[in-house]
Amino acid sequence: MRRSFFVGSSVLGAFGCYNYWFQRRTLAAGCGPGYTSPLEAFHRGPQEKLMFVTATRTEENCKNADFVAVVDVDPNSSSYSKIVGRVDTGIGEELHHSGWNACSSCHGDPMKKRRFLLCPCLSSGNIYVIDTEDPKNLKIHKTVSGEEIARRTNLSFPHTSHCLGDGNILISMMGDKNKDASSGFLLLNSNFDIIGRWENGKDFPPFGYDFWYQPYHNIMVSTGWGTPQAFSNGFNPQDVADGNYGHSVHFWDWKTKTMKKTIKFEPSKVTMPLEIRFAHDPKSVHGWCGAALTSNIIHMYRDANDEWQANPDYIQVDPIPMSKWHLPNMPGLITDILVSMDDKYLYFSNWLHGDLRQYNIEDPFNPRLTGQIFLGGSIRSDGEWKVDPKSGIEQPEIPTINGTKLQGAPQMLQLSLDGKRLYVTTSLYTPFDKQFYPKMMGEGGQMLVIDIDHENGGMKLNTDFMVDFGKEIDGPARPHEMRYPGGDCSSDIF
Repeated sequence: MRRSFFVGSSVLGAFGCYNYWFQRRTLAAGCGPGYTSPLEAFHRGPQEKLMFVTATRTEENCKNADFVAVVDVDPNSSSYSKIVGRVDTGIGEELHHSGWNACSSCHGDPMKKRRFLLCPCLSSGNIYVIDTEDPKNLKIHKTVSGEEIARRTNLSFPHTSHCLGDGNILISMMGDKNKDASSGFLLLNSNFDIIGRWENGKDFPPFGYDFWYQPYHNIMVSTGWGTPQAFSNGFNPQDVADGNYGHSVHFWDWKTKTMKKTIKFEPSKVTMPLEIRFAHDPKSVHGWCGAALTSNIIHMYRDANDEWQANPDYIQVDPIPMSKWHLPNMPGLITDILVSMDDKYLYFSNWLHGDLRQYNIEDPFNPRLTGQIFLGGSIRSDGEWKVDPKSGIEQPEIPTINGTKLQGAPQMLQLSLDGKRLYVTTSLYTPFDKQFYPKMMGEGGQMLVIDIDHENGGMKLNTDFMVDFGKEIDGPARPHEMRYPGGDCSSDIF
């Protein structure tokens, strides 16, 4: 039963930024953006007051633009849990992820400033550069043309954006100019001009998605979702059989920008490896990746022989037998993962099952489940889908907030620097939203917050907070990526 549903990153050079890691820590705290260390961010970082949230309306015949919302998350504010600012982008572009122009990777450079939020769009390939200097009055500073990117680099479908220690910005790409299977990395300079492709040589993966780099170990690791021609039309099991989805993680030499190792798994072990996170401690040799369709967490680590390894059996979410659904068994579909700033907890979302999980990873080889909470999903007791009664699995009751029914399921995650508040949005990607949660298309998605017991483990829904994007005056929207103005657990690399 375990997986039977199948059947049927010019970078840092010589470490940039004042010899990057070592000299950066001799400079005074606060000389550049971010923090001197993850523990400084954890212990001394201010409590978040605002968040920037990407939201899409991408749907047939939609006449209103996608946008970046400014959400008030200060419980002492009179506008707490409300959208207090926004900037519109384009229409029908699928505004998706976001990343900063500068972060803790260049903390040692007093000339750098975290000011511009880069927001790639999947469908158009455009990258909007948002000026956040006045955080409640966002402005579009520049648009990097998707057509120009495709013409100069033969790349499309921009996804993850990370700032680099030398001031450049690296963005993963998931397709070629024809949106066929291909991958690569786009490099922009500090003025957001196209430099070109980052990687050297002709050896690069067929699929792209996420990446994380760690200069201390001269390593970057990347993942691959699949071909845009497949996933942009929703999920079709035949695309798995036809080899249109990824099964590998890739290890790159950070200084030479060349791929040095690929670990390819059997499709029954790993399919759709998506989000990847390293421990925040730059000396740590541990990282984690969530594989969506096989619903497992892959543990990556460097062994005693200095070889990078990947264990796909680290955490497994078993599929649930269904008596009424699209397939006989429903995978959890792990779509986002997060590591707390002190490297104590790993969080991930099961977008189909509808639950969030918290694991203690203080011993990185032995994860321990410490919290779980259901927030929507496809096995909810008031939903249309039914679990096979022979399984003995009880369908969870899903709470309402101020009488509002939660739409979709927990998807993107963002954790406060002190690890006490976990923010959640419910939209994945328009073709998948339409396929699996069609009501969310018309009623909009939501943003929630979970109170975290960071000391002992555990999670509890905060019923005083909910941003209902279904009530936007220009029509329902669906929220996705979340960013704090001062940096967060998935934007800053140390």
